[in-house]
Amino acid sequence: MSKCPRKIAIIDYKSSNLFSVQNACDYGGLDATITSDKKCIKAADAAILPGVGAFADAMKKLKKLDLIEPIKAFIHSGKPFMGVCLGLQLLFTESEEFGLCKGLNMIQGQVRKFPLQSEDGKKIKVPQIGWNKITKTNDSDGSPLKNVVDGAFMYFVHSYYVEPADNTCILTKTNYEGIEYCSSVLYENIFATQFHPEKSAQNGVEIYQAWAETFVS
Repeated sequence: MSKCPRKIAIIDYKSSNLFSVQNACDYGGLDATITSDKKCIKAADAAILPGVGAFADAMKKLKKLDLIEPIKAFIHSGKPFMGVCLGLQLLFTESEEFGLCKGLNMIQGQVRKFPLQSEDGKKIKVPQIGWNKITKTNDSDGSPLKNVVDGAFMYFVHSYYVEPADNTCILTKTNYEGIEYCSSVLYENIFATQFHPEKSAQNGVEIYQAWAETFVS
């Protein structure tokens, strides 16, 4: 029987391109393993929850794999936890995607859909796909974004965005078609991004590195 991996667990719940996250971690010199084994997740020094797709479907998969309580227990343990894209949204209280669906409720707040048109009637292309700027709202010196310049471009693919109940956890904001929304959070031991660091070239790789240096080492 193989020994459970330590270091970083990339949580596999069949809703993400996990290998792109693992490749970014590997490139950044991090020891990361893809797993859905509850014991391995518990034994890890840090964990990453990636994700693409629908909120409700992802929650069903987490429930089916019996990963909801292990994820909550991991976060409550105080060990570093990172969410990416849908992985960010799942950490919130609930989403309005296809009707209200409860999330992990590790961060209080809602997941909202981009409107299909602006206040002046201009049609908005949903989902947002492509590069967009992140603007820092808080001091990032002690965060995984410490090496990223304000206004850096990151890669986004999403139709929904998070709306935290407590704005002090917002690390960056992004403007899409006149809508300013939260694009990353830092809350206690949780760091999470709406954008995909693993698809954001060197800037993104450095985020994984900085996260590990700041919270894992």
